[in-house]
Amino acid sequence: MDLNDLTVNFAHLDRQAVLEDWSWLIGNSKLPILLLASGDAFVQDTDTGAVHFLNVGAGALSEVAASFDEFKSLLSDKEFVLNYFAVEMVADLRHSGCVLNPGQIYSFKIPPVLGGEYVLSNVEPSDIAVHYSMAGQIHEQVSNLPEGTPISGVTLK
Repeated sequence: MDLNDLTVNFAHLDRQAVLEDWSWLIGNSKLPILLLASGDAFVQDTDTGAVHFLNVGAGALSEVAASFDEFKSLLSDKEFVLNYFAVEMVADLRHSGCVLNPGQIYSFKIPPVLGGEYVLSNVEPSDIAVHYSMAGQIHEQVSNLPEGTPISGVTLK
C-alpha cells in the first residue's frame, strides 16, 4: 500500500466547506490538506502554517508539524504513517472487498462517541462531505456533555 491507497481525492469538493461542521473544534483558519481513507484528516492553519491531525472518531485535534515542509518529511516516516493513517484497517477493509469509489471515505456506521465499536463490521464507505458533516455535528452536540452521559438522540442539519 502507498499513500494513494491511504488517502482520498477531494478536489471536487470546496476546501473551505468540507470541514465546516468541525469549525467549533478547528476554528476557521484551518483547511484540509489531506483526507485519509480512514475518515480522519490533516488540516493546515493558514495563519501559522502548522499542520494538525483531526481524529474524527475521537473528535480531537492535535498538532503534528510546525510547518508544511515538516509535515511532508513526516510522510516518509514509516512510524508516522502507521500511527496516523490506519494502514491495517484500510488494508483489511480493502482485502475484505470493501473498496472505496471516487468521492467516498470510510466512515463508522455507529460513531464511537455514540457507542459504536472500532471494528471492521462498523465501517462502511460513505460520501466524503456527508461523513465529515455528520461526524462534526454529532461531536459538537456531545462535546460539552459529562463523560458517560446517556445519549437518546442526535439532530442533524
